[in-house]
Amino acid sequence: MASISNSTLSSPGIGSGLDVNSIVTQLTAIEHQPIDLLAQKQSVIQAKLSSFGLLSSYMGNVRDIAAQLAKPATWTKNTATSSDSSVQVSAKSTAATGTYSVNVTQLAQSQSLASKAFTNSTSAVGTGTLHIEFGSWNTGATAFTADGTRSGIDIAIGAGDNTLTGIKNKINAANAGVTASIVNDANGARLVISSKATGASNAVRITATDDDGNNTDESGLSALAFDPPNFTPADPLNPGVQMAQTQAAADATATINGLAVRSANNTIAGAIDGVTLTLSAKTTAPVTVGVSLDTGSLASAVTSFAKAFSDISAYISSQTKYDTSTKTASPLQGDSATLSVQRALRNVFVGTSGESSTYKYLSDIGIEFQDDGTVDVDGAKLNAALSSNPQEVAKLFSGTTSGNAAQQGFAVRVSSVAKQMLDITGSITTHSKSLQADITRNQKQQDALQQRVDDFKARMLKQYSALDTIMAQTSASNSALTQALTALSNQNTAMSKG
Repeated sequence: MASISNSTLSSPGIGSGLDVNSIVTQLTAIEHQPIDLLAQKQSVIQAKLSSFGLLSSYMGNVRDIAAQLAKPATWTKNTATSSDSSVQVSAKSTAATGTYSVNVTQLAQSQSLASKAFTNSTSAVGTGTLHIEFGSWNTGATAFTADGTRSGIDIAIGAGDNTLTGIKNKINAANAGVTASIVNDANGARLVISSKATGASNAVRITATDDDGNNTDESGLSALAFDPPNFTPADPLNPGVQMAQTQAAADATATINGLAVRSANNTIAGAIDGVTLTLSAKTTAPVTVGVSLDTGSLASAVTSFAKAFSDISAYISSQTKYDTSTKTASPLQGDSATLSVQRALRNVFVGTSGESSTYKYLSDIGIEFQDDGTVDVDGAKLNAALSSNPQEVAKLFSGTTSGNAAQQGFAVRVSSVAKQMLDITGSITTHSKSLQADITRNQKQQDALQQRVDDFKARMLKQYSALDTIMAQTSASNSALTQALTALSNQNTAMSKG
């Protein structure tokens, strides 16, 4: 009798005709159904977590904008204007509002000196020492008053430095508070020395210790001195020059509402408390400078506050709605944490504040609730409130004097609510962590069930493969028996005929 061993069945079902793979696949699919349900549930939780994460971002925007409006300093920001670009103006929040008339009579300038003309920049001048000191010259440069707070600087000029270029380089390397350059004009090369700082007190006096023995003439190194009272010309009838002053050091001078002011530079700070004027030209007519509360930026900030609330309200509405036409729920539909966020913010916005004696509700300054849960800003009403009672509007948002926290400024309360929700122990943060934990727990359940399904599939394959082998062997035995009986029948038939 023929036999079929298990090793001869390379593919389940071939020997018996039993579709083992199909049977096992269908059985496994049934076992896999709990995993499919968990995967669907995880997808829902993941969508909810993503939507809630974006809700957290919206709330962060609400918190940040409210925090700015809750600061008293926000409500004291000034803006400054000028009727002419020759006088630029900026104002601190401490500056008093008002209008001022400014006349600029002199711009600040630095002193500039030029030497006599030399043949070229490599012309030899002389050796010795140049001494540079700072102070102020009187009108006509007949007397110099040294600045006792600054020491003079000595610049040694040796044989290798005694050209016009060499002296220029030595002066610049000394960092003496002046800059030296060479200017070529129609007569030749001249050394130009300018003080770095403007202002009458930043003039320079240059004296020389000349190796030619004469420190006050226009020959040798003393040709680069500038000390008019002590200059001794070689020919009194033809005095010649040492360094000539091409621009005198001068302060900026102006009048503000008729009062004279001056500055060593072209910035006048402190003449008007909290106000800085930057001068760029003399004026031929009074320039009107104004300082006022920056109501434009305040209106913009309040509008941004209202928009931040509207944005998060519209988002919550879209994420919690149920579409009856498609019979589908949004990711956060029915989510209690989301609805609590919505209620908390709305409770503040529709509430009252006891900080202002003029305004009690946000609607008093033009922030009105709409049917869809958002708010709209009446710009005209808001601007009118900021123009007529800016201090009271500030209290409505940033006031903290009330002993009842629920009656403090709106921005203070919104900022507090948002901060609490976003804090590490806040409802938004803890709910996000809870959703993430649900996803992690769900995945562990899927992994555990998947292992059971894998084990079940392997067991079913083994059992059905064994059945397949037995059925194949039985089929083979039946076939052999049939063949034997047929042969015996044929033999009997043949014998009976014989």
